[in-house]
This record gives sequence, C-alpha cells and structure tokens, in this order.
Amino acid sequence: MAWQMTQLLLLALVAAAWGAQAPRTPRARTDLLNVCMDAKHHKAEPGPEDSLHEQCSPWRKNACCSVNTSIEAHKDISYLYRFDWDHCGKMEPACKRHFIQDTCLYECSPNLGPWIREVNQRWRKERVLGVPLCKEDCQSWWEDCRTSYTCKSNWHKGWNWTSGYNQCPVKAACHRFDFYFPTPAALCNKIWSHSYKLSNYSRGSGRCIQMWFDPAQGNPNEEVARFYALALTAEAWPQGIRPLLLCLALMLSLWLHD
Repeated sequence: MAWQMTQLLLLALVAAAWGAQAPRTPRARTDLLNVCMDAKHHKAEPGPEDSLHEQCSPWRKNACCSVNTSIEAHKDISYLYRFDWDHCGKMEPACKRHFIQDTCLYECSPNLGPWIREVNQRWRKERVLGVPLCKEDCQSWWEDCRTSYTCKSNWHKGWNWTSGYNQCPVKAACHRFDFYFPTPAALCNKIWSHSYKLSNYSRGSGRCIQMWFDPAQGNPNEEVARFYALALTAEAWPQGIRPLLLCLALMLSLWLHD
C-alpha cells in the first residue's frame, strides 16, 4: 500500500508539473486515472456499486457502470445498444460470455483513462483506442468464438438497423469467426475499430489490461493504468528527461510487485 501511495503521489507531482507548462487537450493528460468515459451509459464518476450483476461484479468496488447497465450487459438485444449477438445464428455460450465480459470492461472499468480519446459521434463524446489487451484474453476469446458465425469483421459500423437492431448488410455472407478473424490479433484489433490491440504481455505483467480478474486479489488494471499514465506524462517532457521518467515508472512497478 505504501508503494502504491508513493506511485500515485509521484504521478500527481509529475503530471502537475507537466500540466503547468503544456497546452491543454480535450481530455487533460492529468485526468488519466480513476475516470469514466463520456459515453452513452457511463456514470460521470466511478464509485462503489455493490450489486453489479454476474460477470460485471469484479468492478463492484469501483465502477463506471450502474447496476442496471450491468444487468442489461447480460441480455440479448438489450436496451444498451440493441445489438444482436446471434445475427448469424445462435452464438455459442462460451463465445457469448467473452462479449458480455467485453461489455462489462467497457462500461464498468475506471482504468481505461490512458486510452480515452475524444470523438464526434451522436451517441458518445469519447471512446477508447488501442487498449492493450492481455494476450491470453485475446487468445481464449478467439478460441471460444472461432466456431461461431458472423458476417462482418468490424462490428462498429455497416450494419442494417432498419429492424431496430443490427442485421447483416445485403451480400454480407455468414461465415465462421475464423474466416473473418483468422488470428486472435485480428479479432481483438478489428472487431471494435481498434478499441483493443493484442498485447505481447501476459496477465499479471502489469503491462496489459485484463478482461477477466479475481476481485478478491484486487483489480490488476489499476497498476496497468498507472504505468501507462506515467509513460504518457513522460512524453510531454523534454526529450532528455523522458528516459528518466520511464525508468521511474518501471522501478515503481517492480517495487509494487515486491
């Protein structure tokens, strides 16, 4: 706990010093930790939600989602986005649980700040881009979904919504997932317009976001967000100082593991 407090203090000092001399961006780079996106169903600020539903429950101690959002995340064609997972026939349950977990991470996590970007979309003002997803999470997602069916490789756009929910566009043929996503990287990187990217790091490394974790062991994504927040802050400093700040981030992360 002492090192965690030290890490947060150093990040605050570095970020404050950077903020005093650097131009502001739509999301100030000092606002990278414990934040919620400005999106369709996110809370304005993270906080406890003791009754989060099933797969979203790991975030109950500190969440950007409400209880109702967590319940809807488990439903087919829920009010959240009216998205039909079964657009090419029944999705395998083992596959669907990954998409539920993906939804829970997106809606509930307060640890995605380093990857939040401003967007000009009718239904949201911010999104995430390039979140480094642990390689085991991408691999298991792909393995469990490869025999389910879909008709598109980018699920963010291009659907037929005339029925009130997503349907395959004309001439888009249904094939197995491994036709549209031949590798785990193709799935994680492409399916949500590069919201995620396959990381070369493993779960527990402190360098990649875990879609799945045991809340009894704490939220490992907090450490990951701190590391990348420090790295982003270092980019704003003069070139000669950046290696020192990156080294500091690495040392703090190693101490946290001790």
